[in-house]
Amino acid sequence: MTGFTCIREQIDYTDALATLPETRWSNPMNWLALISLLLILGSLSYFRASLVIWVIGLIATLVALFYLDICWWLIAPTLTLATILLVLFSPLRKRYISEPLFIWFKKALPNLSDTEQQALDAGTVWWDAELFSGKPNWKRLLDTPAPSLSDEEQAFLDGPVEDLMEMLDTWQISQDMDMPEAVWQFLKDERFFSMIIPKQYGGLEFSGLANSAIVMKIASRNIACAVTVMVPNSLGPGELLTHYGTEEQKDYYLPRLADGREIPCFGLTGPMAGSDAGSIPDTGVICKGHWEGEEVLGLRLNWNKRYITLAPVASLVGLAFKVEDPDHLLGETEHLGITCALIPSDLPGITIGRRHLPSSAAFMNGPILGKDVFVPLDHIIGGTEQIGQGWSMLVQSLAAGRAISLPALGTAGGKFACLTTSAYARIRRQFKMPIAYFEGVEEVIARMGGMTYRMDAARQLTLVALKIGERPSVLTAIVKYHLTEGNRLIINDAMDVHAGKGIIQGPNNYLNLMYQTIPIAITVEGANILTRTMIIFGQGAIRAHPYLLQEMQAVGMTDEKAARKSFDTALFGHIGFTISNVVRSLVMGITGARLVRSPVKDETAHYYRQLTRMSTVFALVSDLILLVLGGAFKFREKISGRLADILSHLYMASAVLKHYRDQGQHIEDLPLVHWSIRDSLFIIQNRLINVLRNFPIPWVGRLIRRAIFPLGMPYREPRDYLGKRVARLMISDSPTRDRLVAGIHQSQADDASGLVNQAFTAVLVAAPAEKKIKAQYNQVVSIVNYPELIERGLSDGVINETEADQIRIAQQLSHRVISVDDFAREEIEAQNAQP
Repeated sequence: MTGFTCIREQIDYTDALATLPETRWSNPMNWLALISLLLILGSLSYFRASLVIWVIGLIATLVALFYLDICWWLIAPTLTLATILLVLFSPLRKRYISEPLFIWFKKALPNLSDTEQQALDAGTVWWDAELFSGKPNWKRLLDTPAPSLSDEEQAFLDGPVEDLMEMLDTWQISQDMDMPEAVWQFLKDERFFSMIIPKQYGGLEFSGLANSAIVMKIASRNIACAVTVMVPNSLGPGELLTHYGTEEQKDYYLPRLADGREIPCFGLTGPMAGSDAGSIPDTGVICKGHWEGEEVLGLRLNWNKRYITLAPVASLVGLAFKVEDPDHLLGETEHLGITCALIPSDLPGITIGRRHLPSSAAFMNGPILGKDVFVPLDHIIGGTEQIGQGWSMLVQSLAAGRAISLPALGTAGGKFACLTTSAYARIRRQFKMPIAYFEGVEEVIARMGGMTYRMDAARQLTLVALKIGERPSVLTAIVKYHLTEGNRLIINDAMDVHAGKGIIQGPNNYLNLMYQTIPIAITVEGANILTRTMIIFGQGAIRAHPYLLQEMQAVGMTDEKAARKSFDTALFGHIGFTISNVVRSLVMGITGARLVRSPVKDETAHYYRQLTRMSTVFALVSDLILLVLGGAFKFREKISGRLADILSHLYMASAVLKHYRDQGQHIEDLPLVHWSIRDSLFIIQNRLINVLRNFPIPWVGRLIRRAIFPLGMPYREPRDYLGKRVARLMISDSPTRDRLVAGIHQSQADDASGLVNQAFTAVLVAAPAEKKIKAQYNQVVSIVNYPELIERGLSDGVINETEADQIRIAQQLSHRVISVDDFAREEIEAQNAQP
């Protein structure tokens, strides 16, 4: 009997239909057919098969069903074929599906201002696109080069940067509220201000990785000096001239910036324009005026800027303002847009030199005011052709620059806090034992170590992306936000462990000044709250999504026919993408992602699978949120912030896996890897739950939650035993600890941080001898009793002279470390009386 027998034979259809429900499910072949069809459809969706493969698979299924003589399936194949025909024949699908959605999408799309559009267009996409794909190509990540410095860059770190470290007295700088003149001159002579300037103009032309490494090392010694160095090497005249200046401007200004003859600053923020920098009210009116004895066409500038780093000492001001041409001296357009120009600080009408005191930090920062300041048009960066292009210049520069300076400051804080806090916790004793062994302190130290490892991994991976030519604006926003926020959390933890030692200011306090300056990095280059809730996911969803940007671009096309065709292509790609993510999320949820291929076979293989799973879930939830909210998503910042956290932790956990391999896959580092990735997965899971709890359609949110977590919540925060392993690595003289804090200045001098490093080493050296004394006399060696116990131990032959010296040195250094400063009233009052 063939598969067509039931069609050929004479059948009483009334009797057949009456018995259909009973016979349909009693036939095992029907069950087999159902399961087979579901498996085929699921596999095609899971592996994102092309339309051609879909058709071949379905036709093969039909042939098999007919061959097996399962005729009740004729309805399903008919519907399937109808769907295929609808999809394959473009006129039908365009008419009934894509064109109505094209009209809806056009209405739902939020209006974007010119500055918002320029911000979206800035930079490139890189690993963020892989994470949005729901199916990241791990080989692409692992094939990315490991971070490395050139011989010249390493020599600069080992030479001038180390020399600079010896010149910096953090306490004295904080008291003087300025660096010594010798330090300023050293920075100029050694061209610290020229790291981004090409060599042909006298600059160092270092990579972003070297720039970050230099700032990080300086920041671990003195924040004021680090900020002073980083500002000329980030967003400002040097970078803008290098990328956009005319040849005449480059030839004149860049050599002067490189050797320190010009000290630059850049004025963007003002009282009326903070995070919304595009709303600056400062103006430059096109007019004629006198310059060096001649009448020329130029700009009459009026501005009010504040929070401008280096402004009090700047000789060259980079300025952002809006150009107006009311007399139409350049053309018919009156409002020409945001523009950047270079203004000598000594021109008439400029008020400059006064200082702000940002968190009492000693670096130069202050306001700049300009009233009716006239400059020729050739002061515009890039000349008249760049009028109106200033905002684009700035966001393009930030797309890369956000990855360098502030993440370096954040990572420096994390590494320095781990170095000193783990040492202090091992040195400081309470209840006759080092406080590092208290579980509460142990938990804090483990958190500090795991977060710092993750921060450094993200910093280095993003810098490598810059080195290979990417300008990943979303990823740089991620590291700016999470590394400065991470620094805040870690320094707060460090202060908790240090307790009174951390809050008493003075030359013996190595932590408090770093604590005071935490809010500075949080607020600059985009306030962190807005970076998280508006930029990371808001910009990432458009730029990195595989189809959304194509759909938006199609809607914006002027050629209606081409627009509809382009939208149709993107739309059906998007629909297939979403269906695939539904199936993949469900399958990986049921199997625990055990069927996902990992690019490695070591202890980290599990994490590649879980991050792939969460990438798929993230892509699905993001699509559904955007579909339901449409243009209103722009104003749902709480949901956007949670999705930003998910994307961020997917990226940082990816960076941890790459970092582990780049450092040589040291098995002893695995506790840090486990802690940081498990913490990230736990955060991702919690953010997903909170997104779905607040889903605009509640029952849909509950349904999605059951689909993506069908067997319950799979991730837990790092367990106590893992935290203990991390903490013990950090309070011992281990290679893991060395790698964790690598790249910062580790003083061995008799200054505040040098003493804690010396005492840490001495305590570890003396530990075996102290253990002998405790075993013999049942007494713990302390600052109070060590002279007596040393004498008894020598007398009884428990320890020798070398061991006695070890104990003596350890106790004396420990006493110096736990001591805090005090001052005569006259000293404090004299300091406060200074104008």
